[in-house]
Amino acid sequence: MALNLAGPGMPMAEENSDAERAAPAHDVRRRTARILVVDDETHVRAMMGSTLERQGYEVQLASGGREALESLELNTFDLVLTDIVMQDVNGIALLERIHSQFPNLPVVMVTAIHDISVAIDSMRRGAYDYLLKPFERDHLLNTVRRAMDHRHALEENQNYQQSLEQMVRARTEMLRHAMEDLEHSYDVTLEALGDALDLKDSETEGHSKRVTAYTIALARAMGIPPAEIKVIARGAFLHDVGKMAIPDEILRKPGMLTKEEQAVMREHCTRGYNMLRKIPFLAGAAEIVFCHQEHYDGTGYPRGIRGKEIPIGARIFAVGDTLDAITSDRPYRRARSFDSAREEILRCSGSQFDPGVVEVFLKIPNELWQELRSEISGQHKRFSTFGIEPTPDSEV
Repeated sequence: MALNLAGPGMPMAEENSDAERAAPAHDVRRRTARILVVDDETHVRAMMGSTLERQGYEVQLASGGREALESLELNTFDLVLTDIVMQDVNGIALLERIHSQFPNLPVVMVTAIHDISVAIDSMRRGAYDYLLKPFERDHLLNTVRRAMDHRHALEENQNYQQSLEQMVRARTEMLRHAMEDLEHSYDVTLEALGDALDLKDSETEGHSKRVTAYTIALARAMGIPPAEIKVIARGAFLHDVGKMAIPDEILRKPGMLTKEEQAVMREHCTRGYNMLRKIPFLAGAAEIVFCHQEHYDGTGYPRGIRGKEIPIGARIFAVGDTLDAITSDRPYRRARSFDSAREEILRCSGSQFDPGVVEVFLKIPNELWQELRSEISGQHKRFSTFGIEPTPDSEV
């Protein structure tokens, strides 16, 4: 016998209605769906539950809002059908709690309140639909079917978004690894270029690696961000790359250079800049190469710029370069101590060097410079900007 949910005076629905035929029990999605029916009228919730169970839904009944909230805490549901007027927690309050805690859970208000303003208010508060009592079985089942389709669409969209986010994360990670590998290959290429320069100018062998290590240590002590340190390190390592274009008879001349020869030698800054500036990942380094012989007071070359017109990387490099020049053997003199280098750099603060850089340099103990020189000169440590990270002040 068919259940009459229409109430007195309303027509009895046929046992095999259109809605029942539209929602077959073998539909996996609907058969396994769980519905919470909330109504303080025992016969109403029992008839609704029986009708829905016959369609393959799993139904749980609650006699009021408080019991419904307890069920929602303990179980997962795909749809909630709730009355509005109940003795404890009313349907509107229940709707708001559900909408807040389970935003993807559709709620259908099932009530005898024939007031369009109540229906509109329910929809504004997040209800999926509004079902008036008394209603026919077909109306109930059609409303439930639409609500379940809506829930399924929300889940599919959420799954799609999650899959899309996972795909984006995976591709981003792949791109990051690819960029790291590419950056590493760049550094290997730079090292080969530096080795070629050392072969051309054997009197300064290892100079590029040492001055790069000094520049990195000083930049860290000044709090330069790691990404910027990588640019500065590349500029320091390649600062003399322009000398590859200087004739050997000038570059390797054992005695003093003539004024004409000095002018040619000074071209190495511009030549190096022009070699590197066309390479995108070396554009920042090219600026340091261009300015590495500029002096803080404007007496340097090739442009005679001064103060903060000189890139910070070039100002840091100038101190590291002088430190290595003074503490290394040259054909015309023996290497001097790190204390001598410290005194000379202090003497030239404000003229050749940026006083702010010198101030930080003077706070770093000689032991650090000696250790860096020993690592590079004694063990032929490979230079790489790959993986540069900030160094705590205690390690400086």
